This record gives sequence, C-alpha cells and structure tokens, in this order.
Amino acid sequence: MNITIREIESKDYLSAAAIWRDVLGLSSATDENVTATYETMKNDNRYHTFVADVNGEIVGLVTTVKALAIGYPNGYIKMNGLAVLPSFQRCGVGKMLMNRVEELAKECGASRIGLASGFQRTGAHAFYERLGYEKSSFWFHKNI
Repeated sequence: MNITIREIESKDYLSAAAIWRDVLGLSSATDENVTATYETMKNDNRYHTFVADVNGEIVGLVTTVKALAIGYPNGYIKMNGLAVLPSFQRCGVGKMLMNRVEELAKECGASRIGLASGFQRTGAHAFYERLGYEKSSFWFHKNI
C-alpha cells in the first residue's frame, strides 16, 4: 500500500468533512462548514492539516495549530483532530500522520505537542501512549 502524507488541498475538503463526521462523530462538520474553515486556515500559517492519501483516496487526517503559552516560549503544536478510516486503522496511517506532526514541531521550533481526546476513545489513548504521549490533564469546555 502506497501512503502519501501531504498538506490538504481544496479537492480533499469533502473527504475530510466525511472523516470528521463519520470517524470523529462531529455532526456539525458539514461540507460547507469544513470547506469554509479550511479555506480560512489556509491563509494562516499557524494551521496545518495533513492528509493520508492512498491512490487519490483520503484515508486519514490530522489538523494542528501552533499556539503560544507561558512556559513554552517557542510555542507548542496543538492537535485539533486525528482520524483514520476504520478500514485503514492498524496499517500505520495514524503513526505516519503523528510522525508528520512531530516533524512540523521540529521545523517550527515548537517545544511540545498536545492534544485532547474524548473519554470514550480508549483505543486512541493507548495509541498515543504507545507513541510516547503522556496523560497529563482533563480538558474542559463550555459552548457559548
């Protein structure tokens, strides 16, 4: 299987929207919403979305943003979403996407990578831990 990890392109937006909905369960990820968001991100160099492309089919993605925080003067990379189609899980796709995020962190001098993962995603938690990530906090949110 020939897997290419590359930056997202506009032709990938609908496939990405389907992954956000079907794999990550984000029902608000409409085709229009995802397209508009990625178009906005495209013009801001803090954001990156990498896709896993298998013969023109998008089988996974990871979206990141570089943020600043006290204690991390060079910033850190926050992963906003990582997903791989079920039929391509356990094939190394997720690891390849994570490796690309780690390369990005090194390229931009970021000193940390962070992410949040839902309580129910226990398989994802084990995956992150196998890659050397540590559980360090709960993430809280409030819709406004």
